[in-house]
Amino acid sequence: MKCRSKKILLSALPSHKAFSLVEAVTALIILALLSSSVLVVIGRCVASAADSALRMHAFDVARDNMEKLLVSDSVEEVVEYGSSDKYPEIQWQTTVEAFNEPVTSRMWVQAVCSAEYTDTAGQVQMIELTHWLTGLTEEQIRQILEELEREKERLAEQVIETDEEAADYAGVDVRTVQQWVEDGMLKTEDGYYTKGQLELYKRTDGHPTDDQKRRQAKIEKILEEAADEQTEQDEPDEPDEPDEPDEPDEPDEVEDTDVLEEIYCGYTLAELLQMDRDEMWTIVWNCEEF
Repeated sequence: MKCRSKKILLSALPSHKAFSLVEAVTALIILALLSSSVLVVIGRCVASAADSALRMHAFDVARDNMEKLLVSDSVEEVVEYGSSDKYPEIQWQTTVEAFNEPVTSRMWVQAVCSAEYTDTAGQVQMIELTHWLTGLTEEQIRQILEELEREKERLAEQVIETDEEAADYAGVDVRTVQQWVEDGMLKTEDGYYTKGQLELYKRTDGHPTDDQKRRQAKIEKILEEAADEQTEQDEPDEPDEPDEPDEPDEPDEVEDTDVLEEIYCGYTLAELLQMDRDEMWTIVWNCEEF
């Protein structure tokens, strides 16, 4: 039996040149640049999708508030605000205002429902819906004008014009009041301070929660209604008309409870309105009945 072998010289094999260190590092740098560009694009797409979702949520909140106004049998001038129960990151505000058009002497009522949110870039964005309501009767126009006049009188008593006066009323320095404004304290359309807002921020050291803001608005509304009732009772009565012949008595109806006689925190609203303002707010703010 014969065995044969074949010798192959190593030098005869084809040679393969390997990557150098410089080439490998260069390739890694190029790969890193491409990957970072892709990640930037993906990040922008994710942020855009998140902002679109927030915008849709804000639109839903503003639309729901507007629909509630449109299906109501009646509306009154009001400014309400708060956070959405469904979307806590959305802050909403509803404003109903009356305007007297001087040319045609026609009364218009404007409803504005807005919703705010903070986008992924940290910027505050707003969705605002506006609807004009018309077709008011003469009685409704008269009531609106009377309410506007009462509102002006109330504001004249509650507003403070200058930073110095506001700081003096709240017992803080001017810079603190300005910081409260930067943090979201509401002012009037004319840029004046209101005593209610100053008291709220003073009680909360400049950081009221949304629940405290809603409670403040509720308390002010109750006290305003009581003040209106008191004003109406203080006005002189109209001259009595001649008595008509008596008709058979109808069954007595249950009369509504007098607003001024409603009791909160052991006091009637009439008694609260007679108190010093600081004393009154100390009582109502510490009372869980409001």
